[in-house]
Amino acid sequence: MTHDIDHILNHISLKKSRRRWRWIAVAAIAALVIGIFSFTSGELPMKDHVARLEVSGLITGDERQLALIRDMRDDDKVKALIVRIDSPGGTTVGSEALYEELMSLGMKKPVVAVMDSVAASGGYITALSADRIYARGNTITGSIGVIFTYPDVSQLLGTVGVKMEEVKSGPLKAEPSGTKPTSEAARVVMQEMVNDGFVWFKGLVRERRKLDSATVDRLSDGRVYSGRQALAVKLIDEIGTEVEARAWLAKEKKIDSKLETVTRKPKPLPGERDFDFLFGQSLMGWVADATGIDALRRKVDAAKLDGLLVLWRAGD
Repeated sequence: MTHDIDHILNHISLKKSRRRWRWIAVAAIAALVIGIFSFTSGELPMKDHVARLEVSGLITGDERQLALIRDMRDDDKVKALIVRIDSPGGTTVGSEALYEELMSLGMKKPVVAVMDSVAASGGYITALSADRIYARGNTITGSIGVIFTYPDVSQLLGTVGVKMEEVKSGPLKAEPSGTKPTSEAARVVMQEMVNDGFVWFKGLVRERRKLDSATVDRLSDGRVYSGRQALAVKLIDEIGTEVEARAWLAKEKKIDSKLETVTRKPKPLPGERDFDFLFGQSLMGWVADATGIDALRRKVDAAKLDGLLVLWRAGD
């Protein structure tokens, strides 16, 4: 009798264990399906739609993002593009690449920019690619200018008794070095390069915003503007959000207001592992956001950017 009871109890325990593992397997499969669906649902819609591209953080010319823009340009299902911008800018080259790809897309379909908290420097260059620019009243935008930054640790090296020696092919090779005070000749060369990028930036503003040179010069002292101020000086077209952007697309570009707005996300480039890109990136991104590590990483990335920058940083 005792043996029969033990057998029944073991049988019940085994069934519970199997049932538990069965549910775990079902949950895992469901999570996999949901993850894949959420990753791909906005990538290859099977019907006409208005695409949304999110441009956030530092702009560095992410090739996945540039490839996505080219895909949307050639996708007949994409009837228009809304570019949501929340970026203080980034490298001049990265901003140039993003601007040019968006301009190429804009040759085939309407593009509207919607600014969020910040769309300054390279973020504003991104907005200039659009047919129409919207911002919140308190959006930070503008910061028309170019900067080249580098550290000067020569005094620190002298304090600790370290002297850097160098042999180079010309006086301006590897200048500025940061290990010694910048020579006047090197400073002149750096200023000429900055000025060249500045002329390019102002040219974009003049051409895209239909402003005269004197007005652009006046607006291009590096200052930032609120959305309301930017509207007053014609750096943007209207105070508004995606709601107003969709209304404008419907009225002026005849884009069906009933079309769904779909956020399009970059896909892995050839050679990248899809699994890592899908789960590794999303999981690590969630952890970084939850712990505040991502905000710290962005600050570190901004501090170590090389080359010419079109970047606004509070406190600079």
